[in-house]
Amino acid sequence: MDKILIPRGLQRTSFTKFLIWIFPWIALLSLGIYAIYLCLAEGLFHTNMDNRFAFGIWIFLDLTVIALGAGAFFTGFLLYILRRKELKAVINSAVVIGLICYSGAILVLAVDVGQPIRAWFTFWHPNVHSMLTEVTFCLTCYLIVLFIEYIPIILKNRQLRSIPKFLVFEFELHKLMPVFAGIGTFLSFFHQGSLGGLFGVLRGRPFAFREELGIWPSTFFLFVISAAAAGPSFIMLTTWLVEKITRKQLVKPEVYKFLGKVSGTMLIAYVLLKSIDTLFWINSTSPGNGFPAFEFYATQSFGTWILFTEIVILGLIPALILLSSRLRENRKILLGAGFLVCTGIMLNRFVMTIQTLALPTLPFDDFLTYAPSWEEVATFLFVVAYGMLLYSFTYRYSVIFPQERELAQLNGELSQQEFADSGNAKKSWQPKFISDLLNKFVSTKS
Repeated sequence: MDKILIPRGLQRTSFTKFLIWIFPWIALLSLGIYAIYLCLAEGLFHTNMDNRFAFGIWIFLDLTVIALGAGAFFTGFLLYILRRKELKAVINSAVVIGLICYSGAILVLAVDVGQPIRAWFTFWHPNVHSMLTEVTFCLTCYLIVLFIEYIPIILKNRQLRSIPKFLVFEFELHKLMPVFAGIGTFLSFFHQGSLGGLFGVLRGRPFAFREELGIWPSTFFLFVISAAAAGPSFIMLTTWLVEKITRKQLVKPEVYKFLGKVSGTMLIAYVLLKSIDTLFWINSTSPGNGFPAFEFYATQSFGTWILFTEIVILGLIPALILLSSRLRENRKILLGAGFLVCTGIMLNRFVMTIQTLALPTLPFDDFLTYAPSWEEVATFLFVVAYGMLLYSFTYRYSVIFPQERELAQLNGELSQQEFADSGNAKKSWQPKFISDLLNKFVSTKS
């Protein structure tokens, strides 16, 4: 039964090895479910957050995975709107990663709220003056868009493709992908920006407070650009990781180079604007609110080294590497620069959440410390396990990388005859009883 679900012309590991691969992730998933149960059934006292340190590892990692998952909307924008066909090789992978990141982030947010049963209050009683309302609506709508974009990937399963109605539905849905890519770009622009704007409007936290550009604080635009810079790098790293795990070449080298170039272009723009924003904050915004900027770096934990690391080591240096065509030819250097980009975005989200709350804002306030509880860690590991399982099953039973079959034939992993046969929908691949059953099911639903 497992073999008849694997796409034609593609080689996958044995079902026994696949079970061995997914077993640890299922165990980690179970641990996360138990931690989630404790937080929802018994209360958020299982976490180490309190009324003063309201944001912890969940918000920090949520902001990080949403930024890394931005590759879905940005890749779709480049492919379907700007017609950069090089990204067709990774668009399916970007959609799956985006779906994992966004659905996982929303799940953790539901636990963080403590009463997810009241989540509908946000939609029925929206606070129109809050950026959180915009974030909630945009995240929810974009998650729906990602589900719609994920459907054609599922329909690439060879058993589903053998059903004419599913095949026609997939074909018609593909024609609408530019529309959904445009909608996704619009929604992502606003929710990525509003996540940054949340901190930029905090006058009570002058370390994060920024002046407005139009109607939004500068952090609104910085979050958008940084997410667009990190998304392609994260797709590049995950593609390389899948190639290493499966021991197959899944995309052509040109795809890595193009992703690196896109990431480097967006990153250099982010570093420039971040530098201008920081200088303006140091010389105008912070002193104007009665806080000399150096006071925010007086504690040893968050000295000026963290600002230098974020802007120069994890920003300027990888940007210059990714913009160099000669350095992009070296796969190790290219991937190393991509890793620095993702690490830099993670550090930026850490600074905006953890550091912002830890720093005292009144003379009698103490420096706040925080360490996540095991329930907090296990809850987020649930998202990691869920993502690994969803990606693994999708890769095994569908076509995530369109170039995989062609590259397998070029590398000698697939014979010429097998390559020719893989392009034909032969009913001999599918047992008749399954075909009859699926067709009967579709006819009944119709």
